[in-house]
Amino acid sequence: MIKKREVIHTEHTPFALILGGSKGLGLATAKKLARHGYALMIVHRDRKADLPAIDKEFKEIKAYGNGLYSYNADAILPESRANLVAEICDQIPAGAKISVMVHSIAKGNLKPMGADPVKSLGVSDFQVTLNAMAFSLYDWTRALISADVFGKDVRILSFTSEGSSRTTSGYAAVSAAKAALEAITKSIALEFAPLGIRANCIQAGVTETESFARIPGSEKIKKYALSRNPNNRLTLPEDVANVAYLLCSPEAAWITGTVVKADGGESLQ
Repeated sequence: MIKKREVIHTEHTPFALILGGSKGLGLATAKKLARHGYALMIVHRDRKADLPAIDKEFKEIKAYGNGLYSYNADAILPESRANLVAEICDQIPAGAKISVMVHSIAKGNLKPMGADPVKSLGVSDFQVTLNAMAFSLYDWTRALISADVFGKDVRILSFTSEGSSRTTSGYAAVSAAKAALEAITKSIALEFAPLGIRANCIQAGVTETESFARIPGSEKIKKYALSRNPNNRLTLPEDVANVAYLLCSPEAAWITGTVVKADGGESLQ
């Protein structure tokens, strides 16, 4: 049982911003960082019906006593993002800075390619998916730099998958977004290095999350992943969160611009 503590912020309290932190990999990473002393700022976009379950998860994070600020708002639309950044800057304590940003936004189209203009994937579907799952990483990075809310040693993390290089039917838009996400991450690591920013992608193995369940043929993918994994199990959100935490450590300061696998060897065969 977690013992509830009084929230005490100082300029030395590390802050982490999680984009898409109410479920799946984002939530698991938020919990991991909270256990290790981070104050959390979580942006999520959820329906009213889902909020009771999410509030229960957030109470667990609050119980660590480091502080949790949550924002149920659209992280993608420019106006909404600008309002969120302004609110974050207003709420972060004087002298404190954000030292970790985790991008875990999962909003994509899972239509198959084809000639049918209604049922098949269109250019607009690609645009929506790429904007949400890839381009928004750069939008948020640039916005937070402009707001001068990043610290001197910043870790930017995002979640990719093996689908960035190999795909399946109905996954084309997300596959393109994951490939773009990796490319953008590498460029952030290169061009923003003088600002003390390290950026990496974590390639998670097949993980049973709400987003994964929406992929066409997810049960077939799950069985195939189990047959490939030398550890005979699927990746857990906590496995990925552990790697995220390691990449936030001082010892990981020299790791940047790369894709780190957290799949238990699933991609070896």
